[in-house]
Amino acid sequence: MAWVVLVVSGVLEAVWATALGKAAGFTRLYPSLVFFVGLLLSMVGLAYAMRTLPTGTAYAVWVGIGAVLTVAYAMATAEEPVTALKVVLLAGIVSCVVGLKALH
Repeated sequence: MAWVVLVVSGVLEAVWATALGKAAGFTRLYPSLVFFVGLLLSMVGLAYAMRTLPTGTAYAVWVGIGAVLTVAYAMATAEEPVTALKVVLLAGIVSCVVGLKALH
């Protein structure tokens, strides 16, 4: 169960990171609210997962999922250019996350 919560928390990290970029310094209400709710839920989920998973593994997986999804969303919405090297590097992060799960 901790792994499922950790993955959902990683997805929520991407949500709050993206919302933070759209909040324009917290001057836009809706993105600011999404940021705060996403941040809270993401942190609660990470804390829950860290009750049974090692801190380093949980944090690395959480950050990896959040980072990959944040960049993937930015590329999908044309906010960031898509390059072959970027895709390969993101695939490397995904491989590392899968590897950490496989080792645990």
